[in-house]
Amino acid sequence: MSKMNIIEAVNAALHDEMEADENVIAYGEDVGEDGGVFRATKELQEEFGEKRCFSSPLAESGIAGTAIGMSMYGFRPVVEMQFSGFSYLAFYQIKEHASRMRIRSRGDYTAPLTVRAPYGGGINALEHHQESPETFYAHSQGLHVVIPSTPQDTYSLLRKSIQLDDPVVFLEPKKTYRAFKEEVDREKEVELEKARVAKEGDDVTLVAWGAMVPVAEEAVEEVDASVEIIDLRTIYPTDFETVTESVEKTGRAMVLHEAPKSGGFGAEIASRIQEESILKMEAPVERVTAPDVPYPLYTLEDYYMPNVERAVNGLESVLKF
Repeated sequence: MSKMNIIEAVNAALHDEMEADENVIAYGEDVGEDGGVFRATKELQEEFGEKRCFSSPLAESGIAGTAIGMSMYGFRPVVEMQFSGFSYLAFYQIKEHASRMRIRSRGDYTAPLTVRAPYGGGINALEHHQESPETFYAHSQGLHVVIPSTPQDTYSLLRKSIQLDDPVVFLEPKKTYRAFKEEVDREKEVELEKARVAKEGDDVTLVAWGAMVPVAEEAVEEVDASVEIIDLRTIYPTDFETVTESVEKTGRAMVLHEAPKSGGFGAEIASRIQEESILKMEAPVERVTAPDVPYPLYTLEDYYMPNVERAVNGLESVLKF
């Protein structure tokens, strides 16, 4: 095992899948000789050649469209949208074609492609560079929507995503790309549709994903309670069983995410908890999210994104109810 941060885990997963399967190819804007804007594909072109790792034109719909065609005929393309906000230009291809290929062809064709994208805020980027689009893609049945929070999960979940015979939108929390390192076991496998219990507790369940998991872990150290943290990992299909089991044990729940509150995926989690576990609940589900406004320019980013203080306030609110 070796220590990696999240961006190094992405690179390692891509390397190992390309080494294991000659049909895995990686491309996107600046992905080839430059190694991507965050260097996630660093040195892959040197090792695997220009036919298997290359830079594409600046055309997101073209990137996704060609990947769909390749995936239907034996390849397993892993394409990078330079930032998740740019992926909206490919949304029609991903939602209307990639996600529907299996049902459209009655199972004759599948689209085993993986769309990678750095997502979320936290790096003082320009407009359109800090979107949190997980709900858009989670509402596109036929897609898997995966968001890792640790280097180990990044490595293991990305490899599983590439191996899957259906399309995956793999959103990488760029705020924590290089925030910390951990030992990564390259032999470890994880279930793609199974949430992770990041911390066990008895008093309240805190559900989070991506860059909000480290925020959750810091917040629970500042409250006088036993908090169970559920790292959702895969937004869709969602492991509601792990969430509801935890909530029925603790009787309280909070959801923490960096997308806006209205229509955010936290609303679906809160709704499902209250549908299935209302008789076990001691308090309404609390949601700590970004506000319902456009993502601001970077000087206001710290006011926009949920932080440890807001997470602590949310936990204390639901615990005092």
